[in-house]
Amino acid sequence: MTVSRVHITPHMHWDREWYFTTEESRILLVNNMAEILARLESDPDYKFYVLDGQTAVLEDYFAIQPENKARVKALVEAGKLIIGPWYTQTDTMQVSGESILRNLLYGMRDCLSLGEPMKIGYLPDSFGMSSQLPHIFNGFGIDRAMFWRGCSERHGTDKTEFLWQSNDGSEVTAQVLPLGYAIGKYLPEDEAGLRKRLESYFEVLEKASVTQDILLPNGHDQMPLQQNIFAIIDKLREIYPQREFHMSRFEQVFERIEACRDQLATLKGEFNDGKYMRVHRTISSTRMDIKLAHAAIENKIVNILEPLASIAWALGFEYHHGLLEKMWKEIMKNHAHDSIGCCCSDKVHQEVMTRFILADDMAENLIRFYMRKIVDNMPVALCEDGVQVADKLCLFNLMPFARQEVINTSIRIRAQSFALRDEAGQSVPYFIRARREIDPGLVDRQIVHYGNYDPFMEYDIQLCHPLPAMGYCTLHIEGNQPGLEQPVTASGELLENDFYRIALNANGTLQILDKLRGTTFDQVLTLEEGSDDGDEYDYSPSRDEWLRYSTEFAVTREVTHQAWQSIATLKLRMALPANLAERANRQCSGHLDVTCRITL
Repeated sequence: MTVSRVHITPHMHWDREWYFTTEESRILLVNNMAEILARLESDPDYKFYVLDGQTAVLEDYFAIQPENKARVKALVEAGKLIIGPWYTQTDTMQVSGESILRNLLYGMRDCLSLGEPMKIGYLPDSFGMSSQLPHIFNGFGIDRAMFWRGCSERHGTDKTEFLWQSNDGSEVTAQVLPLGYAIGKYLPEDEAGLRKRLESYFEVLEKASVTQDILLPNGHDQMPLQQNIFAIIDKLREIYPQREFHMSRFEQVFERIEACRDQLATLKGEFNDGKYMRVHRTISSTRMDIKLAHAAIENKIVNILEPLASIAWALGFEYHHGLLEKMWKEIMKNHAHDSIGCCCSDKVHQEVMTRFILADDMAENLIRFYMRKIVDNMPVALCEDGVQVADKLCLFNLMPFARQEVINTSIRIRAQSFALRDEAGQSVPYFIRARREIDPGLVDRQIVHYGNYDPFMEYDIQLCHPLPAMGYCTLHIEGNQPGLEQPVTASGELLENDFYRIALNANGTLQILDKLRGTTFDQVLTLEEGSDDGDEYDYSPSRDEWLRYSTEFAVTREVTHQAWQSIATLKLRMALPANLAERANRQCSGHLDVTCRITL
Protein backbone atom coordinates (compact mmCIF):
# COMPACT_ATOMS: atom_id res chain seq x y z
CA MET A 1 0.00 0.00 0.00
CA THR A 2 1.36 3.43 -0.96
CA VAL A 3 1.69 5.73 2.04
CA SER A 4 2.50 8.87 0.04
CA ARG A 5 3.88 10.21 -3.21
CA VAL A 6 7.10 12.18 -2.67
CA HIS A 7 7.75 14.83 -5.31
CA ILE A 8 11.39 15.87 -5.69
CA THR A 9 11.76 19.19 -7.50
CA PRO A 10 15.23 20.53 -8.39
CA HIS A 11 15.40 24.25 -7.75
CA MET A 12 17.63 27.07 -6.61
CA HIS A 13 16.54 29.83 -4.22
CA TRP A 14 18.38 33.01 -5.08
CA ASP A 15 18.91 35.85 -2.63
CA ARG A 16 20.45 38.54 -4.83
CA GLU A 17 21.95 40.07 -1.70
CA TRP A 18 21.91 39.49 2.04
CA TYR A 19 25.07 39.23 4.15
CA PHE A 20 26.75 39.08 0.72
CA THR A 21 26.49 41.68 -2.06
CA THR A 22 24.80 41.38 -5.44
CA GLU A 23 28.15 41.16 -7.18
CA GLU A 24 29.31 38.37 -4.88
CA SER A 25 26.18 36.36 -5.63
CA ARG A 26 26.54 37.08 -9.37
CA ILE A 27 29.88 35.23 -9.40
CA LEU A 28 28.13 32.17 -7.95
CA LEU A 29 25.26 32.62 -10.39
CA VAL A 30 27.52 32.41 -13.45
CA ASN A 31 29.01 29.17 -12.11
CA ASN A 32 25.64 27.66 -11.17
CA MET A 33 24.01 28.55 -14.48
CA ALA A 34 26.80 26.83 -16.41
CA GLU A 35 26.01 23.58 -14.56
CA ILE A 36 22.23 23.97 -14.89
CA LEU A 37 22.25 24.68 -18.62
CA ALA A 38 24.71 21.89 -19.37
CA ARG A 39 22.70 19.30 -17.41
CA LEU A 40 19.33 20.30 -18.88
CA GLU A 41 20.75 20.22 -22.41
CA SER A 42 22.63 16.92 -22.09
CA ASP A 43 20.43 14.74 -19.86
CA PRO A 44 16.92 13.93 -21.18
CA ASP A 45 16.01 12.33 -17.82
CA TYR A 46 16.75 15.55 -15.94
CA LYS A 47 13.54 17.11 -17.16
CA PHE A 48 13.27 20.48 -15.41
CA TYR A 49 14.74 22.97 -13.01
CA VAL A 50 12.95 25.81 -11.15
CA LEU A 51 14.90 29.06 -11.27
CA ASP A 52 13.37 30.54 -8.11
CA GLY A 53 10.41 32.23 -9.77
CA GLN A 54 12.20 35.54 -10.46
CA THR A 55 13.55 36.90 -13.72
CA ALA A 56 16.01 39.28 -12.07
CA VAL A 57 18.27 36.24 -11.75
CA LEU A 58 18.36 35.95 -15.54
CA GLU A 59 18.82 39.70 -15.95
CA ASP A 60 21.90 39.51 -13.71
CA TYR A 61 23.16 36.50 -15.66
CA PHE A 62 22.62 37.97 -19.15
CA ALA A 63 24.50 41.12 -18.10
CA ILE A 64 27.61 38.91 -17.87
CA GLN A 65 26.92 36.23 -20.48
CA PRO A 66 24.50 37.63 -23.07
CA GLU A 67 25.72 35.03 -25.57
CA ASN A 68 23.80 32.36 -23.60
CA LYS A 69 20.40 33.99 -23.98
CA ALA A 70 19.52 31.73 -26.92
CA ARG A 71 20.39 28.62 -24.86
CA VAL A 72 18.19 29.81 -22.01
CA LYS A 73 15.34 30.66 -24.39
CA ALA A 74 15.48 27.19 -25.96
CA LEU A 75 15.30 25.51 -22.54
CA VAL A 76 12.43 27.73 -21.37
CA GLU A 77 10.48 27.06 -24.57
CA ALA A 78 11.09 23.32 -24.10
CA GLY A 79 9.64 23.54 -20.56
CA LYS A 80 12.92 22.43 -18.96
CA LEU A 81 14.04 25.68 -17.36
CA ILE A 82 11.11 27.00 -15.33
CA ILE A 83 11.10 30.77 -14.82
CA GLY A 84 8.88 33.49 -13.34
CA PRO A 85 6.34 34.78 -12.69
CA TRP A 86 8.07 37.45 -10.55
CA TYR A 87 10.75 39.98 -11.38
CA THR A 88 12.11 39.68 -7.82
CA GLN A 89 11.00 37.58 -4.86
CA THR A 90 9.06 40.42 -3.28
CA ASP A 91 8.24 40.92 0.35
CA THR A 92 4.45 41.23 0.48
CA MET A 93 4.08 43.11 3.77
CA GLN A 94 6.53 46.02 3.43
CA VAL A 95 5.62 47.20 -0.08
CA SER A 96 2.36 48.39 -1.58
CA GLY A 97 -0.12 46.36 -3.61
CA GLU A 98 0.82 48.44 -6.65
CA SER A 99 4.48 47.45 -6.25
CA ILE A 100 3.52 43.77 -6.00
CA LEU A 101 1.40 44.12 -9.13
CA ARG A 102 4.24 45.80 -11.06
CA ASN A 103 6.62 43.07 -9.92
CA LEU A 104 4.39 40.48 -11.58
CA LEU A 105 3.80 42.70 -14.62
CA TYR A 106 7.49 43.11 -15.42
CA GLY A 107 8.34 39.56 -14.37
CA MET A 108 5.71 38.08 -16.69
CA ARG A 109 6.83 40.38 -19.51
CA ASP A 110 10.43 39.21 -19.08
CA CYS A 111 9.28 35.59 -19.10
CA LEU A 112 7.23 35.97 -22.27
CA SER A 113 10.30 37.19 -24.15
CA LEU A 114 11.84 33.77 -23.44
CA GLY A 115 8.86 31.42 -23.25
CA GLU A 116 6.02 30.69 -20.85
CA PRO A 117 6.15 31.75 -17.17
CA MET A 118 5.40 29.43 -14.27
CA LYS A 119 1.80 30.28 -13.40
CA ILE A 120 2.25 29.85 -9.65
CA GLY A 121 2.45 32.63 -7.07
CA TYR A 122 5.74 31.22 -5.82
CA LEU A 123 7.13 32.97 -2.71
CA PRO A 124 9.12 30.38 -0.76
CA ASP A 125 10.90 32.72 1.67
CA SER A 126 8.98 35.99 2.10
CA PHE A 127 8.08 36.92 5.67
CA GLY A 128 4.31 36.56 5.59
CA MET A 129 1.64 36.74 2.89
CA SER A 130 -0.61 39.74 2.21
CA SER A 131 -4.35 39.04 2.12
CA GLN A 132 -4.59 40.81 -1.26
CA LEU A 133 -2.40 38.31 -3.11
CA PRO A 134 -5.16 36.02 -4.51
CA HIS A 135 -6.78 39.08 -6.08
CA ILE A 136 -3.49 40.19 -7.65
CA PHE A 137 -2.63 36.65 -8.79
CA ASN A 138 -6.00 36.19 -10.49
CA GLY A 139 -5.47 39.41 -12.41
CA PHE A 140 -2.50 37.73 -14.11
CA GLY A 141 -4.28 34.44 -14.75
CA ILE A 142 -2.60 32.76 -11.78
CA ASP A 143 -4.80 30.50 -9.66
CA ARG A 144 -2.11 28.67 -7.66
CA ALA A 145 0.14 29.86 -4.83
CA MET A 146 3.04 28.25 -2.99
CA PHE A 147 4.74 29.73 0.08
CA TRP A 148 6.38 28.81 3.34
CA ARG A 149 6.14 31.36 6.13
CA GLY A 150 3.21 32.64 8.16
CA CYS A 151 0.75 29.74 8.26
CA SER A 152 -0.52 27.56 11.13
CA GLU A 153 -3.67 25.73 12.19
CA ARG A 154 -4.77 28.96 13.89
CA HIS A 155 -5.91 30.15 10.45
CA GLY A 156 -8.53 27.40 10.27
CA THR A 157 -6.83 24.23 9.02
CA ASP A 158 -3.87 22.07 10.00
CA LYS A 159 -3.44 20.94 6.39
CA THR A 160 -0.88 22.27 3.94
CA GLU A 161 -3.29 22.39 1.01
CA PHE A 162 -6.31 24.72 0.99
CA LEU A 163 -8.23 27.30 -1.00
CA TRP A 164 -7.14 30.86 -0.22
CA GLN A 165 -9.46 33.79 -0.90
CA SER A 166 -9.00 37.54 -0.74
CA ASN A 167 -11.90 39.66 0.50
CA ASP A 168 -13.30 40.22 -2.99
CA GLY A 169 -13.69 36.46 -3.51
CA SER A 170 -10.63 35.97 -5.72
CA GLU A 171 -9.26 32.49 -5.07
CA VAL A 172 -6.12 30.43 -5.50
CA THR A 173 -5.24 26.86 -4.59
CA ALA A 174 -2.50 27.11 -1.97
CA GLN A 175 0.31 24.70 -1.13
CA VAL A 176 2.30 25.55 1.98
CA LEU A 177 5.89 24.36 2.39
CA PRO A 178 5.59 23.61 6.12
CA LEU A 179 9.28 22.83 6.58
CA GLY A 180 10.60 25.30 4.05
CA TYR A 181 12.06 25.11 0.57
CA ALA A 182 15.38 23.46 1.50
CA ILE A 183 14.55 20.15 3.19
CA GLY A 184 15.81 18.24 0.14
CA LYS A 185 19.10 20.12 -0.20
CA TYR A 186 22.34 18.13 -0.53
CA LEU A 187 20.60 14.79 0.05
CA PRO A 188 23.07 12.11 1.19
CA GLU A 189 23.44 8.95 -0.87
CA ASP A 190 23.74 6.44 1.97
CA GLU A 191 20.80 4.79 3.74
CA ALA A 192 21.72 5.92 7.24
CA GLY A 193 22.11 9.51 6.12
CA LEU A 194 18.82 9.52 4.26
CA ARG A 195 16.91 7.97 7.15
CA LYS A 196 18.37 10.44 9.63
CA ARG A 197 17.47 13.37 7.40
CA LEU A 198 14.04 12.39 6.12
CA GLU A 199 12.11 10.20 8.52
CA SER A 200 11.11 13.03 10.83
CA TYR A 201 10.24 15.15 7.75
CA PHE A 202 8.02 12.46 6.25
CA GLU A 203 6.03 12.19 9.47
CA VAL A 204 5.29 15.92 9.57
CA LEU A 205 4.55 16.26 5.84
CA GLU A 206 2.28 13.23 5.56
CA LYS A 207 0.27 14.15 8.64
CA ALA A 208 -0.39 17.65 7.23
CA SER A 209 -1.24 16.65 3.64
CA VAL A 210 -4.77 16.19 2.33
CA THR A 211 -3.62 14.36 -0.80
CA GLN A 212 -0.53 12.56 0.55
CA ASP A 213 1.43 14.27 -2.22
CA ILE A 214 4.36 15.74 -0.34
CA LEU A 215 7.15 18.02 -1.55
CA LEU A 216 10.86 17.44 -1.16
CA PRO A 217 12.42 20.53 -2.82
CA ASN A 218 15.96 19.68 -3.90
CA GLY A 219 17.76 22.99 -3.55
CA HIS A 220 18.75 25.85 -1.29
CA ASP A 221 20.12 29.40 -1.28
CA GLN A 222 22.71 29.80 -4.06
CA MET A 223 23.05 25.99 -4.09
CA PRO A 224 24.69 24.30 -7.10
CA LEU A 225 22.75 21.60 -8.89
CA GLN A 226 22.94 18.19 -7.15
CA GLN A 227 24.54 15.97 -9.78
CA ASN A 228 23.76 12.58 -8.18
CA ILE A 229 20.03 13.12 -7.66
CA PHE A 230 18.96 10.01 -9.65
CA ALA A 231 21.18 7.73 -7.56
CA ILE A 232 19.53 9.20 -4.48
CA ILE A 233 16.03 8.65 -5.86
CA ASP A 234 16.92 5.00 -6.58
CA LYS A 235 18.16 4.65 -3.02
CA LEU A 236 15.00 6.20 -1.61
CA ARG A 237 12.85 3.73 -3.57
CA GLU A 238 14.92 0.91 -2.13
CA ILE A 239 14.66 2.18 1.47
CA TYR A 240 11.00 3.20 1.38
CA PRO A 241 9.10 0.82 -0.94
CA GLN A 242 5.80 1.94 0.59
CA ARG A 243 6.33 5.42 -0.87
CA GLU A 244 6.47 6.57 -4.47
CA PHE A 245 9.31 8.90 -5.46
CA HIS A 246 9.05 11.14 -8.51
CA MET A 247 11.01 14.01 -9.99
CA SER A 248 8.10 16.40 -10.47
CA ARG A 249 7.21 19.91 -11.42
CA PHE A 250 5.21 21.93 -8.90
CA GLU A 251 2.35 21.99 -11.43
CA GLN A 252 2.02 18.20 -11.20
CA VAL A 253 1.56 18.47 -7.44
CA PHE A 254 -1.14 21.11 -7.90
CA GLU A 255 -2.99 18.86 -10.34
CA ARG A 256 -3.21 16.23 -7.58
CA ILE A 257 -4.44 18.84 -5.08
CA GLU A 258 -7.08 20.22 -7.42
CA ALA A 259 -8.43 16.72 -7.97
CA CYS A 260 -9.32 16.76 -4.23
CA ARG A 261 -10.83 20.23 -4.25
CA ASP A 262 -13.94 19.18 -2.31
CA GLN A 263 -11.71 18.14 0.64
CA LEU A 264 -9.94 21.47 0.93
CA ALA A 265 -10.68 24.11 3.55
CA THR A 266 -11.25 27.71 2.43
CA LEU A 267 -9.22 30.36 4.24
CA LYS A 268 -9.21 34.15 4.04
CA GLY A 269 -6.88 36.88 5.21
CA GLU A 270 -3.16 37.34 5.57
CA PHE A 271 -0.66 34.72 6.75
CA ASN A 272 1.53 36.33 9.36
CA ASP A 273 1.73 33.67 12.08
CA GLY A 274 5.12 32.89 13.56
CA LYS A 275 4.16 29.68 15.36
CA TYR A 276 6.19 27.35 13.13
CA MET A 277 8.27 29.68 10.94
CA ARG A 278 9.95 32.95 11.80
CA VAL A 279 8.17 35.81 10.06
CA HIS A 280 10.48 38.52 11.47
CA ARG A 281 7.78 41.13 12.02
CA THR A 282 10.21 43.56 13.61
CA ILE A 283 12.13 44.09 10.37
CA SER A 284 9.39 46.65 9.73
CA SER A 285 11.29 48.99 12.05
CA THR A 286 14.91 48.14 11.19
CA ARG A 287 17.02 50.51 9.09
CA MET A 288 14.34 53.20 8.94
CA ASP A 289 16.26 55.18 6.32
CA ILE A 290 15.49 52.35 3.88
CA LYS A 291 11.80 52.29 4.81
CA LEU A 292 11.45 56.07 4.47
CA ALA A 293 13.32 56.19 1.15
CA HIS A 294 11.15 53.36 -0.17
CA ALA A 295 7.87 55.02 0.86
CA ALA A 296 8.96 58.30 -0.73
CA ILE A 297 9.96 56.90 -4.14
CA GLU A 298 7.01 54.49 -4.30
CA ASN A 299 4.62 57.40 -3.65
CA LYS A 300 6.43 59.64 -6.13
CA ILE A 301 6.13 57.14 -8.99
CA VAL A 302 2.58 55.91 -8.31
CA ASN A 303 0.85 59.09 -7.17
CA ILE A 304 2.79 61.82 -8.98
CA LEU A 305 4.83 60.66 -11.97
CA GLU A 306 2.48 58.13 -13.56
CA PRO A 307 -0.68 60.30 -13.31
CA LEU A 308 1.33 63.21 -14.72
CA ALA A 309 2.61 60.99 -17.55
CA SER A 310 -1.01 60.02 -18.29
CA ILE A 311 -2.05 63.67 -18.53
CA ALA A 312 0.91 64.36 -20.83
CA TRP A 313 0.03 61.34 -22.99
CA ALA A 314 -3.58 62.57 -23.29
CA LEU A 315 -2.15 65.85 -24.62
CA GLY A 316 -0.13 64.04 -27.29
CA PHE A 317 3.25 63.55 -25.58
CA GLU A 318 5.08 60.24 -25.35
CA TYR A 319 4.46 57.96 -22.39
CA HIS A 320 7.98 56.82 -21.51
CA HIS A 321 7.36 53.16 -20.64
CA GLY A 322 11.06 52.29 -20.86
CA LEU A 323 12.13 54.93 -18.35
CA LEU A 324 9.33 53.93 -15.98
CA GLU A 325 10.24 50.25 -16.23
CA LYS A 326 13.87 51.04 -15.41
CA MET A 327 13.00 52.99 -12.26
CA TRP A 328 10.43 50.38 -11.20
CA LYS A 329 13.00 47.62 -11.61
CA GLU A 330 15.56 49.58 -9.61
CA ILE A 331 13.23 49.77 -6.61
CA MET A 332 11.94 46.19 -7.10
CA LYS A 333 15.51 44.96 -6.68
CA ASN A 334 15.07 46.35 -3.17
CA HIS A 335 11.73 44.61 -2.57
CA ALA A 336 13.08 41.14 -1.79
CA HIS A 337 12.57 40.22 1.88
CA ASP A 338 16.21 40.64 2.93
CA SER A 339 16.60 43.91 1.01
CA ILE A 340 13.46 45.84 2.00
CA GLY A 341 13.77 44.47 5.53
CA CYS A 342 17.44 45.47 5.27
CA CYS A 343 18.36 42.56 7.53
CA CYS A 344 21.68 42.58 5.72
CA SER A 345 25.27 43.82 5.78
CA ASP A 346 26.23 47.49 5.81
CA LYS A 347 27.59 47.21 2.27
CA VAL A 348 24.25 45.86 1.02
CA HIS A 349 22.49 48.65 2.90
CA GLN A 350 24.53 51.11 0.81
CA GLU A 351 23.58 49.28 -2.40
CA VAL A 352 19.89 49.42 -1.49
CA MET A 353 20.05 53.15 -0.79
CA THR A 354 21.95 53.76 -4.03
CA ARG A 355 19.14 52.14 -6.04
CA PHE A 356 16.54 54.30 -4.31
CA ILE A 357 18.63 57.41 -5.00
CA LEU A 358 18.94 56.45 -8.68
CA ALA A 359 15.20 55.74 -9.05
CA ASP A 360 14.30 58.96 -7.24
CA ASP A 361 16.60 60.98 -9.49
CA MET A 362 15.01 59.41 -12.58
CA ALA A 363 11.49 60.06 -11.27
CA GLU A 364 12.23 63.65 -10.27
CA ASN A 365 13.72 64.50 -13.65
CA LEU A 366 10.92 62.84 -15.61
CA ILE A 367 8.35 64.73 -13.53
CA ARG A 368 10.06 68.02 -14.39
CA PHE A 369 10.32 66.98 -18.05
CA TYR A 370 6.58 66.29 -18.32
CA MET A 371 5.64 69.47 -16.47
CA ARG A 372 7.88 71.56 -18.73
CA LYS A 373 6.48 69.89 -21.86
CA ILE A 374 2.91 70.61 -20.78
CA VAL A 375 3.57 74.19 -19.69
CA ASP A 376 5.74 75.11 -22.70
CA ASN A 377 2.96 74.03 -25.07
CA MET A 378 0.21 76.09 -23.45
CA PRO A 379 -1.32 78.96 -25.45
CA VAL A 380 0.27 82.38 -24.97
CA ALA A 381 -1.67 84.79 -22.72
CA LEU A 382 -1.90 88.56 -23.24
CA CYS A 383 -2.30 91.45 -20.79
CA GLU A 384 -5.11 93.97 -21.17
CA ASP A 385 -2.79 96.17 -23.21
CA GLY A 386 -1.99 93.29 -25.58
CA VAL A 387 1.49 92.60 -24.23
CA GLN A 388 2.41 88.92 -23.91
CA VAL A 389 2.50 87.55 -20.35
CA ALA A 390 5.89 85.87 -20.07
CA ASP A 391 5.44 84.05 -16.75
CA LYS A 392 2.86 81.54 -15.68
CA LEU A 393 2.24 79.34 -12.67
CA CYS A 394 0.80 75.90 -13.48
CA LEU A 395 -0.84 73.95 -10.66
CA PHE A 396 -1.38 70.20 -11.13
CA ASN A 397 -3.96 68.02 -9.38
CA LEU A 398 -3.13 64.34 -9.84
CA MET A 399 -6.08 63.04 -7.81
CA PRO A 400 -9.25 61.67 -9.49
CA PHE A 401 -11.42 64.37 -7.91
CA ALA A 402 -11.52 68.17 -7.91
CA ARG A 403 -9.84 69.89 -4.97
CA GLN A 404 -9.48 73.26 -3.35
CA GLU A 405 -6.54 73.14 -1.00
CA VAL A 406 -3.84 75.33 0.41
CA ILE A 407 -0.89 75.48 -2.02
CA ASN A 408 2.62 76.53 -1.01
CA THR A 409 4.98 77.19 -3.90
CA SER A 410 7.70 79.54 -5.13
CA ILE A 411 7.96 81.82 -8.13
CA ARG A 412 11.05 83.60 -9.49
CA ILE A 413 10.55 86.77 -11.53
CA ARG A 414 12.28 90.07 -12.31
CA ALA A 415 9.77 92.27 -10.52
CA GLN A 416 9.31 93.95 -7.14
CA SER A 417 5.59 93.24 -7.20
CA PHE A 418 3.22 91.02 -9.16
CA ALA A 419 -0.38 90.08 -9.78
CA LEU A 420 -1.81 86.58 -10.29
CA ARG A 421 -4.68 86.21 -12.73
CA ASP A 422 -6.68 83.17 -13.74
CA GLU A 423 -7.51 82.28 -17.34
CA ALA A 424 -10.56 84.54 -17.21
CA GLY A 425 -8.35 87.48 -16.22
CA GLN A 426 -9.65 87.62 -12.64
CA SER A 427 -7.23 88.49 -9.82
CA VAL A 428 -6.25 85.54 -7.61
CA PRO A 429 -5.42 86.38 -3.97
CA TYR A 430 -2.13 85.16 -2.54
CA PHE A 431 -0.01 85.46 0.59
CA ILE A 432 3.75 86.05 0.55
CA ARG A 433 5.43 83.76 3.07
CA ALA A 434 8.98 84.95 2.29
CA ARG A 435 10.91 86.90 -0.35
CA ARG A 436 14.59 87.07 -1.29
CA GLU A 437 16.77 88.60 -3.96
CA ILE A 438 18.51 86.19 -6.36
CA ASP A 439 21.72 86.93 -8.24
CA PRO A 440 20.83 86.70 -11.97
CA GLY A 441 23.97 84.62 -12.59
CA LEU A 442 22.40 81.83 -10.48
CA VAL A 443 19.37 81.80 -12.77
CA ASP A 444 21.18 81.98 -16.12
CA ARG A 445 24.86 82.84 -16.53
CA GLN A 446 24.21 83.94 -20.11
CA ILE A 447 22.11 86.85 -18.79
CA VAL A 448 25.10 88.22 -16.91
CA HIS A 449 27.40 87.45 -19.84
CA TYR A 450 25.45 89.96 -21.92
CA GLY A 451 25.69 92.59 -19.19
CA ASN A 452 22.25 92.41 -17.61
CA TYR A 453 22.75 92.51 -13.83
CA ASP A 454 19.17 93.27 -12.75
CA PRO A 455 18.34 90.92 -9.86
CA PHE A 456 15.57 88.34 -9.74
CA MET A 457 13.15 88.11 -6.85
CA GLU A 458 12.07 84.76 -5.47
CA TYR A 459 8.76 84.69 -3.62
CA ASP A 460 7.46 81.86 -1.45
CA ILE A 461 3.73 82.24 -1.82
CA GLN A 462 0.58 80.64 -0.51
CA LEU A 463 -2.79 80.50 -2.21
CA CYS A 464 -6.04 78.57 -2.04
CA HIS A 465 -7.37 77.81 -5.49
CA PRO A 466 -9.69 75.20 -7.07
CA LEU A 467 -8.06 72.52 -9.21
CA PRO A 468 -9.83 70.20 -11.68
CA ALA A 469 -9.76 66.42 -11.26
CA MET A 470 -6.73 64.74 -12.85
CA GLY A 471 -5.65 67.92 -14.54
CA TYR A 472 -4.18 71.37 -14.06
CA CYS A 473 -4.95 75.07 -14.08
CA THR A 474 -2.75 77.94 -15.16
CA LEU A 475 -2.31 81.28 -13.40
CA HIS A 476 -0.60 84.13 -15.24
CA ILE A 477 1.98 86.27 -13.44
CA GLU A 478 2.04 89.97 -14.33
CA GLY A 479 5.19 91.57 -13.01
CA ASN A 480 5.34 95.05 -11.45
CA GLN A 481 1.58 95.07 -11.04
CA PRO A 482 -0.32 95.49 -7.76
CA GLY A 483 -1.38 92.08 -6.46
CA LEU A 484 -4.31 90.96 -4.35
CA GLU A 485 -2.54 89.99 -1.12
CA GLN A 486 -4.49 88.00 1.46
CA PRO A 487 -4.20 89.23 5.08
CA VAL A 488 -3.46 87.11 8.16
CA THR A 489 -6.49 86.79 10.43
CA ALA A 490 -5.57 84.24 13.16
CA SER A 491 -3.45 84.99 16.22
CA GLY A 492 -2.25 83.33 19.43
CA GLU A 493 -1.12 79.74 19.97
CA LEU A 494 -4.33 78.05 18.90
CA LEU A 495 -4.51 76.25 15.53
CA GLU A 496 -8.09 76.02 14.32
CA ASN A 497 -10.23 75.40 11.25
CA ASP A 498 -13.71 74.01 10.56
CA PHE A 499 -12.66 70.48 11.51
CA TYR A 500 -10.05 70.69 14.29
CA ARG A 501 -8.93 72.86 17.18
CA ILE A 502 -5.34 72.16 18.26
CA ALA A 503 -3.95 73.53 21.52
CA LEU A 504 -0.31 73.23 22.60
CA ASN A 505 0.29 71.69 26.02
CA ALA A 506 3.13 72.95 28.20
CA ASN A 507 4.92 69.56 27.97
CA GLY A 508 5.20 69.68 24.17
CA THR A 509 2.15 67.54 23.41
CA LEU A 510 -1.10 68.50 21.70
CA GLN A 511 -4.74 68.60 22.69
CA ILE A 512 -6.85 67.99 19.58
CA LEU A 513 -10.59 68.54 19.36
CA ASP A 514 -12.21 66.68 16.47
CA LYS A 515 -15.17 68.98 15.86
CA LEU A 516 -17.12 66.55 13.67
CA ARG A 517 -17.05 63.78 16.30
CA GLY A 518 -17.00 66.03 19.34
CA THR A 519 -14.02 64.03 20.64
CA THR A 520 -10.93 65.44 22.36
CA PHE A 521 -7.55 63.67 22.23
CA ASP A 522 -4.95 64.74 24.80
CA GLN A 523 -1.18 64.22 25.12
CA VAL A 524 -0.93 63.62 21.38
CA LEU A 525 2.63 63.51 19.99
CA THR A 526 4.32 62.07 23.07
CA LEU A 527 7.59 60.58 21.80
CA GLU A 528 8.98 57.41 23.36
CA GLU A 529 12.64 56.36 23.04
CA GLY A 530 13.83 52.87 23.89
CA SER A 531 16.66 50.44 23.25
CA ASP A 532 17.38 47.81 20.61
CA ASP A 533 19.49 44.87 21.74
CA GLY A 534 18.55 42.70 18.75
CA ASP A 535 20.38 41.55 15.63
CA GLU A 536 20.03 42.85 12.08
CA TYR A 537 16.87 40.79 11.61
CA ASP A 538 14.90 41.48 14.75
CA TYR A 539 14.22 44.30 17.16
CA SER A 540 14.59 43.31 20.80
CA PRO A 541 14.42 45.71 23.78
CA SER A 542 17.18 45.49 26.37
CA ARG A 543 16.59 43.37 29.46
CA ASP A 544 17.49 46.54 31.39
CA GLU A 545 15.08 48.70 29.42
CA TRP A 546 14.69 52.34 30.43
CA LEU A 547 12.18 54.29 28.38
CA ARG A 548 12.62 58.02 27.89
CA TYR A 549 9.72 60.31 26.97
CA SER A 550 9.68 63.70 25.27
CA THR A 551 7.39 65.03 28.04
CA GLU A 552 10.32 64.86 30.49
CA PHE A 553 12.22 67.66 28.73
CA ALA A 554 11.84 71.39 28.23
CA VAL A 555 10.23 72.42 24.97
CA THR A 556 10.16 75.67 23.01
CA ARG A 557 7.07 76.54 20.99
CA GLU A 558 6.52 78.86 18.07
CA VAL A 559 3.27 79.41 16.18
CA THR A 560 3.11 81.13 12.78
CA HIS A 561 -0.21 82.12 11.25
CA GLN A 562 -0.43 82.60 7.51
CA ALA A 563 -3.37 83.45 5.29
CA TRP A 564 -4.73 79.93 4.88
CA GLN A 565 -2.46 77.95 7.18
CA SER A 566 -1.13 77.88 10.74
CA ILE A 567 2.10 76.17 11.73
CA ALA A 568 3.27 75.19 15.22
CA THR A 569 6.94 74.30 15.66
CA LEU A 570 8.04 72.42 18.78
CA LYS A 571 11.72 71.94 19.61
CA LEU A 572 13.33 69.96 22.40
CA ARG A 573 16.53 68.14 23.30
CA MET A 574 16.11 64.65 24.80
CA ALA A 575 18.96 63.43 27.00
CA LEU A 576 19.51 59.76 26.12
CA PRO A 577 21.84 56.87 26.98
CA ALA A 578 24.65 56.57 24.44
CA ASN A 579 24.75 52.77 24.73
CA LEU A 580 23.15 49.78 26.45
CA ALA A 581 25.50 49.97 29.44
CA GLU A 582 24.46 53.55 30.13
CA ARG A 583 20.81 52.55 29.80
CA ALA A 584 21.24 49.79 32.37
CA ASN A 585 22.87 52.31 34.75
CA ARG A 586 20.27 55.02 34.04
CA GLN A 587 22.91 57.39 32.65
CA CYS A 588 22.71 59.80 29.71
CA SER A 589 25.77 61.13 27.91
CA GLY A 590 24.00 61.40 24.55
CA HIS A 591 21.14 63.50 23.24
CA LEU A 592 18.64 63.76 20.41
CA ASP A 593 17.43 67.08 19.04
CA VAL A 594 13.78 66.90 18.01
CA THR A 595 11.77 69.28 15.85
CA CYS A 596 8.05 68.63 15.34
CA ARG A 597 6.08 70.77 12.88
CA ILE A 598 2.28 70.70 12.99
CA THR A 599 0.43 72.29 10.08
CA LEU A 600 -3.30 72.96 9.92
